[in-house]
Amino acid sequence: MSKSMSYFIFLSLLAIVPLCIASKNYNGYLNPQYYDRSCPHVQHIVSSVVSKAVAKDPRMAASLLRLHFHDCFVKGCDASLLLDNSGSIVSEKGSNPNKNSARGFEVIDEIKAEIERACPHTVSCADILAIAARDSTVIAGGPNWEVPLGRKDSVGASLSGSNNEIPAPNNTFQTILTKFKRQGLDLVDLVALSGAHTIGNARCTTFRQRLYNQNGNGKPDFTLNQAYASMLRQQCPRSGGDQNLFFLDHTTPFKFDNLYYKNILAYDGLLNSDQVLLTKNRASMELVKLYAENTRIFFDHFAKSMVKMGNLFPLTGAQGQIRKNCRRVNSS
Repeated sequence: MSKSMSYFIFLSLLAIVPLCIASKNYNGYLNPQYYDRSCPHVQHIVSSVVSKAVAKDPRMAASLLRLHFHDCFVKGCDASLLLDNSGSIVSEKGSNPNKNSARGFEVIDEIKAEIERACPHTVSCADILAIAARDSTVIAGGPNWEVPLGRKDSVGASLSGSNNEIPAPNNTFQTILTKFKRQGLDLVDLVALSGAHTIGNARCTTFRQRLYNQNGNGKPDFTLNQAYASMLRQQCPRSGGDQNLFFLDHTTPFKFDNLYYKNILAYDGLLNSDQVLLTKNRASMELVKLYAENTRIFFDHFAKSMVKMGNLFPLTGAQGQIRKNCRRVNSS
């Protein structure tokens, strides 16, 4: 057996074993059956509203999935992202990763309103985000998983945390991995969760430097397929058009599948943070190849990494509160 094949098999086993362990780690507090008695229809309510929203706007699946990610990376999965500006709160919605980008808040509002009618002051906004992210994935054709529940909502936000902790499209591979590790997530989580980019869009401003000035020397990023780059330049000029949208997966943009990884192998990764998974680290490169070859393994790893991410520093018990309105802290 060749050394490269041995390494590939070892990496596959290394990736699967810790994730299997993590899949049932609910931090001692979160539990999929948390609302079985207090609000037995919560999952149905969330699924119904999300289904209608995605049917109306296919982009919404990716948007709701992204909200959960951007929430969990800042102070944990506590719905801090949903808070609007107020006298005491500077909203995370105004941060660089979220401004003119994060969307789907009205869908969360609708879910919360329906749940409040069915089970007043029972289900947290943080749990709604976690369920909506799972349902969005399933509706788009991706994997299903049990969502551990029982989170409480924060009473504050962190604009600086949102600006500094969320991985950015132009970050180096090592910076992105460091940000994941600060959350207790590892390389497998990084590559698997990046697969969320199999659906959704990115703005011109998030990848423009790859087309024109990757290293500050006036030259494009040559790890980007130049035929693909030429097509992108038509709607992403050197200046202007910052908000023009492009599919993260130009092959099957609304279907949750493994084409994202196949695009990376063809050097058609749209964002720098996508393509560096192939070019800057051997272990991540092998995972990209594995997921491109095997949808089942990708789906399995993605689901388990979503559970792991959803367990980041939850507020439980007497911590936090259950907001009546996801945009505002409850008045005392």
